[in-house]
Amino acid sequence: MKASVLYYSKTGHTKQMAEEIVKGMEKVEGVKAKAFSIDAIDEEWAQESKCIILGSPIYMANVCTDIKAFLEKSSRKLNLPGKLGGAFATVDYVHGGGELGIRLMLDHMMVMGMLTYSGGGAKGKPVIHLGPVAVSDALESYNDTFQTYGQRMAEKAAEIF
Repeated sequence: MKASVLYYSKTGHTKQMAEEIVKGMEKVEGVKAKAFSIDAIDEEWAQESKCIILGSPIYMANVCTDIKAFLEKSSRKLNLPGKLGGAFATVDYVHGGGELGIRLMLDHMMVMGMLTYSGGGAKGKPVIHLGPVAVSDALESYNDTFQTYGQRMAEKAAEIF
């Protein structure tokens, strides 16, 4: 089963966390995952993916303009209805609005007919209610959480599909 982690990254932070999610996804037997910048998506791979995770840096407590434009226009080419969706964010400050950005991405996914998931508190620690958020000055300290999130998303996708 294929999975895609799509992201926009200006500084490389969001890309780095996308790659951690891929590592977690690939811990699940039978799952092949790849990360793509929204500017260089392998559309065939993404269309065949059963799980799509979207990541954005957060500016002014919101997703970046590139992700917003992607959600409203370009994402339609990826056959999203019925796929499992998730979201993550990178921020400069602990209270920088990461959860708000994740919520916006999840809301768009649901409107497009995707099934959204995170594992919430049902999977124990780390508890990831909406999606993981990493603070830029300590990215490496979030690697395990992002890998766990990727693994949980891939397990749920494998269960469903």
